[in-house]
Amino acid sequence: MIIFVVGRSTYMGIEIREVKNKKDKKAFIKFQLDLYKDNPYYIPPLISDEMEALDETKNPVFENAEARLFLAYKKGKIVGRIAAIINWVEVKEQGRSKMRFGWYDVIDDLDVSKALIAEVEKIAKQHDLKQVEGPVGFSNLDKAGLLIKGFNEIGTMVTLYNHPYYAEHLEKLGYGKHLDWVEYTIDLPGGVTPPKIVKFSEVISKRYNFKAKKFKNKSELKQLVDPMFELLDATYSVLPSYVPITRKQIDYYREKYINFINPDYVSAVVDEDGEMIAFAITMPSYSKALQKARGKLFPFGWYHLLKANRKNDKVAFYLVGVKPEHQSKGVTAILFNEMGKTFEKYGIKFMETNPELEDNKNVQALWSAYDPVQNKTRRSYIKTL
Repeated sequence: MIIFVVGRSTYMGIEIREVKNKKDKKAFIKFQLDLYKDNPYYIPPLISDEMEALDETKNPVFENAEARLFLAYKKGKIVGRIAAIINWVEVKEQGRSKMRFGWYDVIDDLDVSKALIAEVEKIAKQHDLKQVEGPVGFSNLDKAGLLIKGFNEIGTMVTLYNHPYYAEHLEKLGYGKHLDWVEYTIDLPGGVTPPKIVKFSEVISKRYNFKAKKFKNKSELKQLVDPMFELLDATYSVLPSYVPITRKQIDYYREKYINFINPDYVSAVVDEDGEMIAFAITMPSYSKALQKARGKLFPFGWYHLLKANRKNDKVAFYLVGVKPEHQSKGVTAILFNEMGKTFEKYGIKFMETNPELEDNKNVQALWSAYDPVQNKTRRSYIKTL
């Protein structure tokens, strides 16, 4: 039995309170840090980044989306959290009658999950939305997917971590598989590019008159953010989960992340007219640094991140975009050849990929020359109401 009160509801001894102020929002964010504080595989997000992501006055995604945050209490102690999200671009423009949920974390108590999910489903019904999917964020640039394989593997700064029982909870509540993402780890002995990639890169460059492009500085890189997002739209718009990124979101991400990116780790390909047709972004792995920072930049978190940026033998592969008309021409060989030069320069020995949809064979084919090991799988769950 669920008892509803203004701003609160109670189910089987679980009290659900909606987040209404900054203090509650900070508690909402810090719950995950407390839940996983002793876990060696969990990567804490920066508290300041999480606060900004959920701030309607700072994150431009709220121009086309809304979110309500809920905390679960048991005997006065926080035992779970969830965000109920509606992306109105997805609902109204793409015609997907879907409610989203994210920021889902709970102790191992099915009643906690049941009470939190009930809040999300209640909002979905209020808006006449027919499906509920999660865990996902506001858009494709947010963290998504419940970890279902690789619990003893450290992730990247843009992935989620969770205990195995999360999936059990959702499945018992009637949720089934919607999308799966896979991740790979790749050894790069000495950062040396496989000879067949080097040779193929030379062949493709000559055949189509394509050229590799490197970026001299962050100012030059910033000017090319727009073409990169255009390529992302073109590359991923065919995927079932993709929601277009708005102009203000592009500007927001440019300012937010450009200072973290070392231009050496960005590779691009241009055609004979100098138009960008492909790009790839890798970055030194910040996973260990974020664990040491424990959610805070100050007083020492910034030092750990700076150190990871300057001295690191592992990179994370973040984004790749290729114009659809060139995707079958082997353009990625040029990208990987350029990346290899950077890896050799910085002594990179390992690369980890970020989540890729399991049926996105074009992206997964990128790793065929590297003997990749698929070490993690993530899943979003869906339920029809």
